[in-house]
Amino acid sequence: MRRIAWGCGTIAAVIVAAGAVLWVWRPWVPPVEMTAPGATGRRVSIGGWPGNYYPAPIPGRRPAILLLGGSEGGLGSSASTIARALQHYGYAVLHLSYFRAPGQPQALVRVPLEGFDAGLAWLRAQPGVDAGRIGIIGGSKGAEAALVIASRTPGLRAVVAGMPSSVVWPGFAWEATPVVGASWTAGGRDLPSLPYGRGSFSEGIISVYRRGLDGLRTHADAAIPIERSPAPVLLICGEKDSLWPSCPMGRQLAARDARVTLLHYADAGHGVFGPPLSPDDPRRNRLGALGGSAEGNNAARRDGWPKVLAFLDRALAK
Repeated sequence: MRRIAWGCGTIAAVIVAAGAVLWVWRPWVPPVEMTAPGATGRRVSIGGWPGNYYPAPIPGRRPAILLLGGSEGGLGSSASTIARALQHYGYAVLHLSYFRAPGQPQALVRVPLEGFDAGLAWLRAQPGVDAGRIGIIGGSKGAEAALVIASRTPGLRAVVAGMPSSVVWPGFAWEATPVVGASWTAGGRDLPSLPYGRGSFSEGIISVYRRGLDGLRTHADAAIPIERSPAPVLLICGEKDSLWPSCPMGRQLAARDARVTLLHYADAGHGVFGPPLSPDDPRRNRLGALGGSAEGNNAARRDGWPKVLAFLDRALAK
């Protein structure tokens, strides 16, 4: 299968039939990328979690952003492109790996939220960073993490979630052996999660999420309480997302809090989020791999990325 863009939330093992049966979906396993920070950044380690730090290129105390990739793990090149674009625009950016990097667990199971807290604390302490102007950005599974963190963290000023989730889903592993467990923990305790629904090979991986959402009434504690976030929230989704129902989940989040803004695009899918790609970028033709057309996803990026930057400008202004 073709390589797909950053933010892929595809899972290797999902729980179906109320946890009674395991369904393995492994058509493609993404490589673990540990993209070098390049000349404008440096590699860091925060409590054993590796990251790439891109200091702001503008003198003075600047706003900063914690950036989280998706279920590909590591430090993916597509997320790194976003980090450098934000740096070029004037932000300090910490792109942090939360699993699958060397020395980290290979399964996204029971990842401690305290690791993200440590990343935020490290970012606030950097020279040239205004500790009072911190935002968080995530895509796909990283969007789920970002929204969970935002709902629990005072002091954040901006939240951007591409291809968002409205709930906490169970953990997963890319390895052949299925893994059962929570995605995230806080204080050593599992965060409640919404069980996956029964999967359908004809409908694809999105079926386990769509049918899982049908059980939300009986697992209300799995819903992300975004209304607790002190910060305004911007969501970006594609209506043709074939990985998970990011637009329906985005609307669930918007219904919880009037400060949530949802940008949704008709001919885009899971490649909807990020800076637009140039015609000679080989990734451009792969943007439609998880829903929508390549041009539809790139058109959404052309429209959405300036709105992301404008949102950050407003939310992180002095």
